[in-house]
Amino acid sequence: MPELPEVEAARRRAERYLQGRRIAALSAVSDPIVFEGTSPRRLASLRGREIAAVRRRGKHLWMELDRAPHVLFHFGMAGGFRLGPASEPRPRFWKLDLVAEGGRRLVFTDPRRLGRVRLRRDPEGEAPLAGLGFDVLDALPRVADLAVILARHGAPVKATLLDQSLFAGVGNWIADEVLYQAGLDPRRPASSLSREEVGRLRSRLRDIVRRAVAVDADSTRFPRTWLFHRRWGRKLGAHTPRGEPIHFLTVGGRTTAWVPTRQR
Repeated sequence: MPELPEVEAARRRAERYLQGRRIAALSAVSDPIVFEGTSPRRLASLRGREIAAVRRRGKHLWMELDRAPHVLFHFGMAGGFRLGPASEPRPRFWKLDLVAEGGRRLVFTDPRRLGRVRLRRDPEGEAPLAGLGFDVLDALPRVADLAVILARHGAPVKATLLDQSLFAGVGNWIADEVLYQAGLDPRRPASSLSREEVGRLRSRLRDIVRRAVAVDADSTRFPRTWLFHRRWGRKLGAHTPRGEPIHFLTVGGRTTAWVPTRQR
């Protein structure tokens, strides 16, 4: 599933490609699941609007147009953008095809139909964005404030990190990486963390997200010491690059990779 770094990379590419250009044509398939509360006809009515910016909060991003409504995207498990010239054929599993002035094209694809495209007059003031917590790239609280937030939550710290009403943008691999690098057992209640442990968690969360964003979510450029490279597939006998045995369990309904010899 795309997490904050992948969505931020898509946002930056789309903004560089389309900012300041007007929509020349917009087509969409008839899919009431993906297009929640809207229709191909209503989307087509956006022709002529200028794309002022592409913005993001957590795992959601939206095209801010010169006037409302604005187009809000969530990639779900397998959705994403394809950018290229309008002369190219539409890719498989396309859902929305936007052509801007100059023949620049953005296609939203989603083979699993778990993504969403919505129209919103005030994206940040309406659902689903209004229910999100702080953005972990742009609005991470100070240690003291984060400690107060975590002290209110008795759920496992892994599940708490995945709660989008608190940590907007954190997904499964980021949560596992943060807890591994911070040396924290994913099963521990969030409320049990000391001030020093909250500080470690915040520091690692900030640095991991920033590092992943800085390389446009290209995982081949993540540090080789990261758990990320060895956490997939529940492989028996998996080890970290440092030789530490990786164990797997389910926390908060999600597969969790952790290193008991390191995480307490």
